[in-house]
Amino acid sequence: MRPYLLTLLFLGGTLAISAQYKELKLKKQTFELHNVTGSIIKIQGKKVLKIERDLEAIPFDVNNIEATVDEPHYAHLVGLEDFEHGTIEVDMYSQLQDPAPYPGIAGFIGVYFRIQPDDSAFEGIYVRPKVGRVNNQQYRNHAVQYISYPNAKFDMLRKSDPGKYEGSAPVALKEWINMRIEVNGDFAEMFINDAKYSTFVVDKLLGEHSIGGVGLYVDIGTIGYFKNLKVVKRDYREPQKEGVKVDDI
Repeated sequence: MRPYLLTLLFLGGTLAISAQYKELKLKKQTFELHNVTGSIIKIQGKKVLKIERDLEAIPFDVNNIEATVDEPHYAHLVGLEDFEHGTIEVDMYSQLQDPAPYPGIAGFIGVYFRIQPDDSAFEGIYVRPKVGRVNNQQYRNHAVQYISYPNAKFDMLRKSDPGKYEGSAPVALKEWINMRIEVNGDFAEMFINDAKYSTFVVDKLLGEHSIGGVGLYVDIGTIGYFKNLKVVKRDYREPQKEGVKVDDI
């Protein structure tokens, strides 16, 4: 993978390489484009961030899908590198590229969090809007995905723990989706479209890092639009014990 610009610096006789990413400003927020192309455009009179995965930066291999998706292709929120516990909320809109670069595209769009400065690790929750409302429950069950980069991408989790890190959600292509993620310690839950109760939970985040940055993600074949990103940090909250027995269901 390559950043958009490499600056070569000679420091004390040693060659150092400093990565510089293209930046886009949306209202008071600035985003670094990490292996995505992007622009600020207007939709219905309001400015939004538009991004697509840069296939020159990170090539996609149709014969090795699992190794070439769920990578560091996202727009990084500049100035917030210490997200640990709290809320990430964003409005997002997904449509498919035409022509499609791969038959299996599904509008992959979502959020990365606890991103390490060198992009070596992060957590992610995203949706596949194409299957959110299809008349097939098996496909609907793949509408939501949790990953932990680099050691727990979708394919590995689907094989090791079928159904545990995926779920359903009432999402669709070509409509605005409000996603809210609540992170508390190693527990995360996702709410869709201001629902009272969460649509999806991760009962134990798998990443080794508890703090990091926040970014907006798209993958192969997605044209993604984002607006109204809000990040609220808060202190850790001790979970309440519900006392509900579920072992025998």
